[in-house]
Amino acid sequence: METDIQNKSGNDMSERKCLNCGNRLEYIFADLGTSPLCNEIVKPDQVNEGQMNYPLQTYVCDQCFLVQVGKCVSPEKIYEDYSYFSSYSDSWLRHAKQYVDYMADRYEINRESFVVEIASNDGYLLQYFNQKKVPLLGIEPSDTVARAALEKGIPTEMEFFGADSAERLQKKYKSADLILGNNVLAHVPRINDFIEGLDIMLDENGIMTFEFPHLMQLVENNQFDTIYHEHFFYYSLHSVQSLFKKHGFAIFDVQQLGTHGGSIRIFVARSANQKYQVSENVRQLLRQEERKGYLSVDFYQSFGKYVEQTKRDILRLLLNLKNNGRSIVGYGAPGKGNTLLNYCGIGTDFIDYTVDRNPHKQGHYLPGSLIPILAPDKIRDTKPDYIFILPWNLKDEIINQLEYVNEWGGKFIVPIPQPMIINSRPIEVELPVLTSGL
Repeated sequence: METDIQNKSGNDMSERKCLNCGNRLEYIFADLGTSPLCNEIVKPDQVNEGQMNYPLQTYVCDQCFLVQVGKCVSPEKIYEDYSYFSSYSDSWLRHAKQYVDYMADRYEINRESFVVEIASNDGYLLQYFNQKKVPLLGIEPSDTVARAALEKGIPTEMEFFGADSAERLQKKYKSADLILGNNVLAHVPRINDFIEGLDIMLDENGIMTFEFPHLMQLVENNQFDTIYHEHFFYYSLHSVQSLFKKHGFAIFDVQQLGTHGGSIRIFVARSANQKYQVSENVRQLLRQEERKGYLSVDFYQSFGKYVEQTKRDILRLLLNLKNNGRSIVGYGAPGKGNTLLNYCGIGTDFIDYTVDRNPHKQGHYLPGSLIPILAPDKIRDTKPDYIFILPWNLKDEIINQLEYVNEWGGKFIVPIPQPMIINSRPIEVELPVLTSGL
């Protein structure tokens, strides 16, 4: 374990210091106990071998208000056998294409530009720039998904991004007119080295965009299951602004998105670049965060009690259904689902199996809970009473895909922000025994 887990500061593991400002971390945001790596899918021959569990506690810095894990599992361990492929979500692909069209139109990203995506996964987004004949490069540390991108004809370098790799890549290719990263800022423990790499890779007049789940949505919608080992940081606009500012960058615009339960997309340029002025969107969201308490440590410390209540509510619902002879299966095998299952102690005693469209996961088992992962057709074969939607952020897409469960009266369970039952219309059914929520 000592080789896989480390403090972000690189010091003794008993010390917890904020990576942004170096302040000692003392205030717990959420304590989810211990858990295996959320995307470490278990192969059939590994079921009886056991898995390594790691601490999963998050803290808030009382100086810069950056929410972060206290101890990190090394990225090399997390991504050595990575099983998340972005292309298996239709709605995410639509989101990616809309982004590409927007950037081409609004910021004139064209055949004369050079686009670099960091954490480019299986080429799910860059394929749309490729269709526009835009020169591009993907940077992806996991060879599992990087190989899938290469098979699509997406130029991809397989390595972790930072200052050293940026030096090599800038010399091998050229400076980027656009650097983008979707759900990558939270995944980088050495965040200062990462931003130094951006400084090296970005053209003087270039821009960057980054998307990530917004801390405000996590708190207000009780999205505790988005906390897992891959996510080293949980950003408010204030905290991410602080990081970029000290490296000579300015956030000049922000968009609020519905992806992943509520994300923001920031637009970044060099502070010296006068072409892009700070928008009113940025000022308004900063004021909103401040008004709601995101610059007060007391505000963050109240979150844990809602997490505990939600756990009790989920278990109460499942116990009631199982005690009444109902069958329950899962849909999806996402990281957030594994956080929820392991924190709540849910295994095959509650959920018979789960299904996933990703063939790389089928025939394997979820980490910790050891719930088997099958192909989606299994639902039609077994006709369960309830389908527990683990990627709740995709519930509309999933309910549409499984509309046929209405043939036998099947219903859906959505656990976040509080557990509820939805039929295939969908129509929400209120459960008065449940009390969680913010």
